[in-house]
Amino acid sequence: MIADISSFELAGGVSMPSVGLGTWPMRGQEAVTAVRSALDVGYRRVDTAENYENEDAVGQALAQSRLDRDEFFVTTKFNKKWHSAQGVRQALENFLARLGLDYVDLFLIHWPNPQQDTYVEAFTELVMLVDEGKMRAAGVSNFKPYQLQNILEAGHRPALSQIQVDPERQSAEWQAFNTEHGVRTEAYSPLGRQKSDFLSHPTLAQISGAHGKSSAQVTLRWHVQSGRAAAPKSADPQRQRENLDIFDFHLTQAEMAAIDAMDTGAGPFTDSDEFGH
Repeated sequence: MIADISSFELAGGVSMPSVGLGTWPMRGQEAVTAVRSALDVGYRRVDTAENYENEDAVGQALAQSRLDRDEFFVTTKFNKKWHSAQGVRQALENFLARLGLDYVDLFLIHWPNPQQDTYVEAFTELVMLVDEGKMRAAGVSNFKPYQLQNILEAGHRPALSQIQVDPERQSAEWQAFNTEHGVRTEAYSPLGRQKSDFLSHPTLAQISGAHGKSSAQVTLRWHVQSGRAAAPKSADPQRQRENLDIFDFHLTQAEMAAIDAMDTGAGPFTDSDEFGH
């Protein structure tokens, strides 16, 4: 029997679909069309951000879908200009206005911006907003272990940490730290980026052949079977269907280990000590 991993529970008891639609860098009508298509084929989680400049398009697509609010899950992220108590509240108001929603499911600090060094203050306010019922869960994105440790030492535990993870760039130290502290990991760019070519790797080709699935489907199955959420981006309806069609097969322990062994140790493309917005 194949275990149901179509959703994961976050710290605080919030349930989140394990696979969502990534929307960067889509904007305007392209984003509206892609999100509508994804919702039509069964996606119930959408990942957006202030910096993507597509929250309004995502909101338009959600409204057109006529789904009840409790039928979909929205993640968004805010920029460093809002890294303060009052700033976080303003960022939330801006988000809700752009998406036309009454609450956010998961609100993330997009980058830690350690030079500014106010992310702990920002996260403290996120926790207060969760307690007030204005959002369901709070998390972080692109946080290194030491940056996450600073939040933990302030007495807070993020529900989720979104980091770059794929078979060749597994950020193993980051993932281990998240797991140790009960923070769910989510992979962005879970199928790699344009400079990645691991989907043609012989290991994935062999495993995909054994299951009658594509290398992308095997990779996404590896993510969620590892307990890691994923948000692949696609505007193509057929590819969207394929990315969601990963819950009817199971990777063996040996297959999981083989994909784990593809890690090059390279880590994320972007250093969050140096980059942020």
